[in-house]
Amino acid sequence: MNIRKPEIFIPVLVALLFVGAIVGWHFYSTRAEFAVQAPGADNRPTGTARKADEVRVGEFFMQYEDAGALYKTNTPLQGKWPCFRGDLANNIITTTAKISVPPEDYPVAWSVTTGEGHASPVIYNGLVYFLDYDETLSSDMLRCFSLESGKELWRRWYRVPIKRNHGFSRTVPFVSDDFIITVGPQGHVMCCHPVSGELKWTLDMQQMFDTEVPFWYAGQCPRVDGNTLILAPAGKETLLAGIDCKTGEISWQTPNTLKYKMSHSSVMPMILAGKKTYVYIGVGGVCGVSAEKADVGTLLWSVGKWQPSVVAPSPLQISQNMIFLVAGYGSGGATLKVDKVGAQWTATITEQYKPSEGLSSEQQTPILYNNMIISVMPKDGGSLRGKLVCYAPTDLHTPVWSSGADERFGLGPYVVIDKMLFVFKEDGELYVYEIQGQSKNMSMSLLKKQRIMEGTDAWGPMAYADGWLIVRDAHLVRCIKIH
Repeated sequence: MNIRKPEIFIPVLVALLFVGAIVGWHFYSTRAEFAVQAPGADNRPTGTARKADEVRVGEFFMQYEDAGALYKTNTPLQGKWPCFRGDLANNIITTTAKISVPPEDYPVAWSVTTGEGHASPVIYNGLVYFLDYDETLSSDMLRCFSLESGKELWRRWYRVPIKRNHGFSRTVPFVSDDFIITVGPQGHVMCCHPVSGELKWTLDMQQMFDTEVPFWYAGQCPRVDGNTLILAPAGKETLLAGIDCKTGEISWQTPNTLKYKMSHSSVMPMILAGKKTYVYIGVGGVCGVSAEKADVGTLLWSVGKWQPSVVAPSPLQISQNMIFLVAGYGSGGATLKVDKVGAQWTATITEQYKPSEGLSSEQQTPILYNNMIISVMPKDGGSLRGKLVCYAPTDLHTPVWSSGADERFGLGPYVVIDKMLFVFKEDGELYVYEIQGQSKNMSMSLLKKQRIMEGTDAWGPMAYADGWLIVRDAHLVRCIKIH
């Protein structure tokens, strides 16, 4: 077939044009169009350069609604669940409001989806706060919500890239009239105004105290005594520290002569042998530090016989000079006796046993109620594994009462509200028991159970105020109305 000449010339011409453009691009230089400038000539503000791994705690803020306006209009809401285990650190709530146990389901007021974690809320005068982690932004986030509506009011966050390790956030904040304080997964402490979200001060425990954060991230919840934040950084030089809540400055430090490392357990205030004391279980042992003004921060006693490699529950005072200790991963339980003769303090482990031999717990801190210890047994607790149990403090080997064979709760939390025990199964099902009797005559009657969510790893502690109960699993926070 014959091809006409114009049809040959057009493709050849296009090809030559492309070749010419490529050759010209290689030989053309734009060097003359640029001028070399000395460093700083771009007038960039000093101090704005940052390292890739630098964390600026609290640097970002977003307000969605005016929390101040809501705070003023919601004056009838005066309920408070201000910190881990409540204001008295006992996980017991006494309220004048009547807790209802209707035959129908408790209504769900609102739900919020979260990043994977176990950090639970606090409640203060109609506002709800919890720590979250956003994987897309690689950021810790303090989020503030309306208790009634579940609307998010504001959030303050900061970038801190970490990898998921069975979740991220684990700690419960502390909130008061003047501040809310959080401890992030990597030990970053942030203090904000509870209504406006204004950043007040920050602290990095790894940088300031050379803290070694536990493998599953920080689980220590902030505890405030008066206007002093109590932390257990368990760093190279500092075991416990008191931080001024107004300024973020260190008020006192306890030297870490014991060489403890940070655990997942939280500092608990106690009065032992008449002395106000901060008790802490670290990796390495248990210690008591003075909480009294005259000698605050002084190490009073320590014991190294109880040394679980991993400990999440906090110490529980069961008498004037006795402390109950529990931990998971085969550690079981123990009792610690504290005595003082003159100026001399002594601390002794009086008994220690495996989880299959007596009362224990892996995740949650037990409750002392009506002279009985309430707990959920760990998975290695023998025939009682996962069951709700009651033991007398004088006999930690023989249960006074235990739940039925089909009532097992895994690592789920529990809280006493008046004479009711609310237990949240780790798969998202709520059980309500009426507590009957006391001491060795205590028993429980199951009144209600309700599926709240199709949950996974519902381990975070519950929070209650003004008739609302807030529960969570690894991905969801849900609020229900219980009266």
